[in-house]
Amino acid sequence: MSAADIVSIGEPMVEFNQTKPGDPHYLQGFGGDSSNMIIAAARSGARAAYFTRVGDDEFGRMFLALWKAEAVDSSGVGIDPQAHTAVYWVSHGPQGHVFSYLRAGSPASRMQPADLPLDMIRAARFVHASGISMAISASASDTVLAAFDAARSTYANLSSHSNLRVKPFPLARARAMIGAAAGLADYFFPSVEDARALSGLDTDDAMVDWSHRLGVRTVFLKLGSEGVIVSDGTKRERIAGHRVNTVDATGAGDCFCGATLARLCAGDSAFEAARYANAAAALATTGFGAVAPLPRPEAVRALLAGRPV
Repeated sequence: MSAADIVSIGEPMVEFNQTKPGDPHYLQGFGGDSSNMIIAAARSGARAAYFTRVGDDEFGRMFLALWKAEAVDSSGVGIDPQAHTAVYWVSHGPQGHVFSYLRAGSPASRMQPADLPLDMIRAARFVHASGISMAISASASDTVLAAFDAARSTYANLSSHSNLRVKPFPLARARAMIGAAAGLADYFFPSVEDARALSGLDTDDAMVDWSHRLGVRTVFLKLGSEGVIVSDGTKRERIAGHRVNTVDATGAGDCFCGATLARLCAGDSAFEAARYANAAAALATTGFGAVAPLPRPEAVRALLAGRPV
């Protein structure tokens, strides 16, 4: 495979999604924010690659088959015979989706800087990781920062998705580590909830300003169903959300990241890329699971044009 446009770093997890509140039957799918993101990027036309570790088990083999089917280069994926591939469950209720995890000691949490496929990372145009990529262990956090350093040495663009999870990543440490990654990043994707918790600020503009003060060049403040605010430090634009039949928002933010980077690779401006990704993320909420509903360009273009999807 030729050099990747985008390399993503993080933890994949097999997903079991409850399709009806209170129903004991769960739909098996795939998740993990960094894996969702890179599949979304591949479906949007980018040459995509993933770095992680999976178990020497059936779930690990399912992921390898998935990435192959989605044209994601998995040559950087390590097989760990001493740990099981991570799993999570999604249940749905009045307050939205709730996650339960079986991930302690997962293969991805055992990644080390020495495991990095440096040639792949240095050849990429974008290298992406998230707060979860760093939260799963101290060695994973070190690995993300080492990857960013390697990518920076060849002038690759760095992308950071906040994806704050307080249980594995206490807030004080999250503020330090996510802030460090964002400070290195060219593109930062915080949700409004994450930015509020990390910055201690309340207004959208204040949170965008805080992101720029970290050192970020371009900020995409994700507002959920309300859309996104994009700022390149000079221009700031609020892009409204799309009204769709939402059933499960599990991977929407990851879809937004992947679709944005794919369109940046295609030559779009940050604002053009965000308009496309905003529509893609809306469509990602119209089916169950983090991966299955990730849209392809024809569906996104149809939504943007007001045509039936």
